[in-house]
Amino acid sequence: MIAITGATGQLGRLVIAALQRLQPGIPIVAAVRDSGKATDIAGVDVRHADYDRPETLASAFQDVEKLLLISSNDLGGRQRQHAAVIDAAKAAGVKMIAYTSILHTDTSPLDLTIEHRATEAYLQASGVPYVLLRNGWYTENDTAALQSVLQHGAFIGSSGAGKLSWAARADYAEAAAVVLLSNEHVGRTYELAGDNALNMTELAALTAQIAGKPIVYADLQQQDYRTALIGAGLPDVLATMLADSSAKAGAGALFDDSRTLSWLIGRPTTPVQDTIKAALKA
Repeated sequence: MIAITGATGQLGRLVIAALQRLQPGIPIVAAVRDSGKATDIAGVDVRHADYDRPETLASAFQDVEKLLLISSNDLGGRQRQHAAVIDAAKAAGVKMIAYTSILHTDTSPLDLTIEHRATEAYLQASGVPYVLLRNGWYTENDTAALQSVLQHGAFIGSSGAGKLSWAARADYAEAAAVVLLSNEHVGRTYELAGDNALNMTELAALTAQIAGKPIVYADLQQQDYRTALIGAGLPDVLATMLADSSAKAGAGALFDDSRTLSWLIGRPTTPVQDTIKAALKA
């Protein structure tokens, strides 16, 4: 039996769909904080699992052989939450944990890597067999606000001419499913990123071409980008992290040309233009 934490989130739902497509009928536990949000996920055993309530984790992981720990979005609190999941999984006898980390966690200058690095170390020290899925940048991180981009005619950021190795969320989800369905990946660390890299100016030009509207990239100072994100309604801690990530992407922090992701899923990663087109239709 395979359990997915954060199963009602965008990545979790895609992982479940990928598992069901690759191995129909496989028993899956959807470990969720709010069971009411999982009523539309078919063919799974929905179990209550709250990162902040360890007693719920112990029961959620009973009879689970493999676990996908999808990183929490509680910036500043997720190291503690992840440790609780790992402890509960170990106590329940889970035989393998796959963890969604971030690209080049061990060497990346991104502030986002701090909690991921700590979680990786905790998992490695736990004694539970593991796989580290170091996910790169999701194309949807920038296409999710495409309607606003179209309205203002611009993407904004702080990455200058730095290239990002974009891949669709579904690509990373499929990689997680592939790893969970095999035992050959235990102990491995995968640096996962898209096959093709673009900088933000190139992304803007591609979006303009597809949308048929003028769109540019406005490169801001990191602090100005952070201020703009806060002005758009993002919490301070998230705006700070995103501005930090954008600025450091300018120096290559979100670039990887290993093509490990496409190798793992057995196909090219989703072209950026396909994700743009999907976002325009949404």
